[in-house]
Amino acid sequence: MRWNRVGVTVLVLAAALGLAGCERKQQGQHAGGPPPVTVAKPVVRDIVEMDEFTGRFDAVGSVDIRARVGGYLESVNFKDGAMVKEGDLLFVIDRRPYKAALDQAEASLVSAQTRFDLAKVELERAERLAKSGAGTEQSLDQRRQGFLAGQADLAGAKAAVEQARLNYEFTEVRAPITGRISRKLVTVGNLINADSTLLTTLVTTDPIYFYFDIDERSFLAYQRLAQQGVNSTGDSTGLPVAVMLTDEKEFKHKGRLDFTDNRVDAATGTMRLRAAIPNKDQFLTPGLFGRIAVPGSPKYQGVMLPDEAILSDLDRRYVYVVAPDGSVKQQPVRLGSRTDNYRIIREGLKGDETVVINGLQRVRMGGGKVTPQPLELPAVWHGLMALGPPPGAGGAPPGGDKKDGSKPGDSKK
Repeated sequence: MRWNRVGVTVLVLAAALGLAGCERKQQGQHAGGPPPVTVAKPVVRDIVEMDEFTGRFDAVGSVDIRARVGGYLESVNFKDGAMVKEGDLLFVIDRRPYKAALDQAEASLVSAQTRFDLAKVELERAERLAKSGAGTEQSLDQRRQGFLAGQADLAGAKAAVEQARLNYEFTEVRAPITGRISRKLVTVGNLINADSTLLTTLVTTDPIYFYFDIDERSFLAYQRLAQQGVNSTGDSTGLPVAVMLTDEKEFKHKGRLDFTDNRVDAATGTMRLRAAIPNKDQFLTPGLFGRIAVPGSPKYQGVMLPDEAILSDLDRRYVYVVAPDGSVKQQPVRLGSRTDNYRIIREGLKGDETVVINGLQRVRMGGGKVTPQPLELPAVWHGLMALGPPPGAGGAPPGGDKKDGSKPGDSKK
């Protein structure tokens, strides 16, 4: 037991000596000069702030396919989930009863036409006799009555033929729009009830709608942008937007607002908006979730920094600004939205300052002074690692720590 206690004591002393040695090495490292950090000027350019909202894609056109006549399903003429064009044949219902009804209606039409022709001839004969005085007025009235009755019967027979022809054509169920069809919901041989049995559904795919809700404050802001002439439509519609899917990191799908509802929802205090997104490759599908970016400001000259350069202290945000003599001070900032993966700085910076981008943990170690290693920020921020190591850094991230956690100049134990 005594030997175990001695061993633990030796290990504790060894760890303490190791920590003390590391601390002396760090002090020796910075004794030769302030620690190096990566610095850069903020990105300053014309920008438009974008507001982001969550929404869902929906089809521009959607149709529930039902038959207009009843009967037994004879054939299905499409593949489940396929693209179909307007007018394509989808289903066929047993046509034989409707063909027989059409033939019967056409025969009745011929009979009605014959009776009408006879009534017409008799009326003309009665009119001639009445003019010559050989016929009576009563006979003329009877022939006229027969003619009018025959005319009405003929019109009814024609309507019956047209109805029978329509029913016969309705046995072929065709696509009313161009789009993507769902699966068949009824198989061959089942009885179809007219106007009630759902056969399948069909949706359009290009373009596609994106519906989302915004708060009342944002809606008023967009209305004021429209009044300022940001778009030419005179209201919030027409603004260019971009949509990002749940597995994407950038807003790749471009479109425009094309609809704003006519009232604010009293229950939620939100307004429903809609954007139309081109979908020529049929990739976007109704029902998908996404995030939409909507212009939330006029174009102005903005100051932007990477999020890696921004620190927080309770309820405030700040950055480290480096003076020409290498001294560092905290500069409070007010943040805005993101653009090109940069964070917009609404207040606190003018754009000509030198800001610490990487190596923030070394600022405190340097006692208020640093050795700046300047770089120029790219147009689109892809992270510190995308900048690559500076010349002579030996593979370390610019101005940052090595991957093994040691500081530049430290030797491995």
